Amino acid sequence: MTQGRIFVGIGGWTFEPWRGVFYPEGLVQRRELEFASRALTSIEINGTYYSTFKPASWAKWRDETPEGFVFSVKASRYCTNRKQLAEAGESIARFAAQGLDELQGRLGPVNWQFMETKKFDAEDIDAFLKLLPREAAGLPLRHALEVRHPSFQDPRFYDLARRHNVAVVYADHDRFPTIDEPTADFTYARLMRTREDEATGYDAKELTRWTKQAKTWAERGDAFVYFISGAKQRNPAAAQALIERVTGK
Repeated sequence: MTQGRIFVGIGGWTFEPWRGVFYPEGLVQRRELEFASRALTSIEINGTYYSTFKPASWAKWRDETPEGFVFSVKASRYCTNRKQLAEAGESIARFAAQGLDELQGRLGPVNWQFMETKKFDAEDIDAFLKLLPREAAGLPLRHALEVRHPSFQDPRFYDLARRHNVAVVYADHDRFPTIDEPTADFTYARLMRTREDEATGYDAKELTRWTKQAKTWAERGDAFVYFISGAKQRNPAAAQALIERVTGK
């Protein structure tokens, strides 16, 4: 694999406690994405987990962000919050057809997040992976699975993901399994243990470790690293600190 790029960001861009801290005082809300996309290199769109959006919204997000910036997209809960994932075909098709292609070069991976109670079932997971579309209106799609039950720490799961070139989300979390398996030509990480008492969420030693880890992941291909959840108000500072270390600027 060729050396990949490292994209670092946060989940969403609308959060009141970021105003006056991450966002400058007086910045109007409609310009928050414009600002965030120039301070960070990626954002995971979380609203798509709960709702669908019109093509015009996707085109607007594209136009407000600079060349080189990339969005990841959290897939709809209607696709993943179900007993039988094999039956999600209609919901998956509806999700993929809502306008993702309007992002054009700004489109990064799609994150399919499973419920914490969802256990590994090889037959069901294989059927689900076969349903994931490889493109949206001609635009190639990359997929990552965020599994939250320890039963997924299974070589059979890794083999299935590898067969379909689907990444397994790396989770830094107190409860969810941490899986670092090279199952795709990119890596997707969600770092969820930022702390309120650290201005940058993670301390300097931890950020140095994440810098080294991100560079290791980039040896496999593109690496997408998001500071999500935890002490959410600290996540932009954490992302900016990691970007500074990764780029050396």
